[in-house]
Amino acid sequence: MQETCVTVLKYTSPIATNKSYMAFIPAVLVAAGIAILSLMEQTHAPRVVVNDKLMHGFMYAVLGISLILPLLKLPTVNEKSHITNYMIVFLTTMMYGVLMEALQRFCTLTRSGEMADIYADALGALLALLLVAVLRWLWHKKKMTNDQ
Repeated sequence: MQETCVTVLKYTSPIATNKSYMAFIPAVLVAAGIAILSLMEQTHAPRVVVNDKLMHGFMYAVLGISLILPLLKLPTVNEKSHITNYMIVFLTTMMYGVLMEALQRFCTLTRSGEMADIYADALGALLALLLVAVLRWLWHKKKMTNDQ
């Protein structure tokens, strides 16, 4: 029992050892931008010509991409760890969208949280992650054919 605890305490994440956490700075900036735009009072918010749901989808697609790309660069044991990363990024992006909608509903006077916005956030993140996965698969397929 004690050996297991010691082993767990000695574990160091690849993120901590090679300073690759710096690759997440764009994701933090995107998340901050989403928070500012989401929580800004509507009287001060910039006028958006594009459909609100398309804007939600686009912002969360950018957030999803900025979260998954650094994770794909980390050393992995097998392909299952990449699938896990995709699921974690999707769930993280979804939870962030739910948080922003809840904050809009309960912490602002001129904004209201909507379920349709959460669906648009989720769809944007899902489509972006699918795009990255397909592009990554095509790149690996091309690399394999070039190596032969």
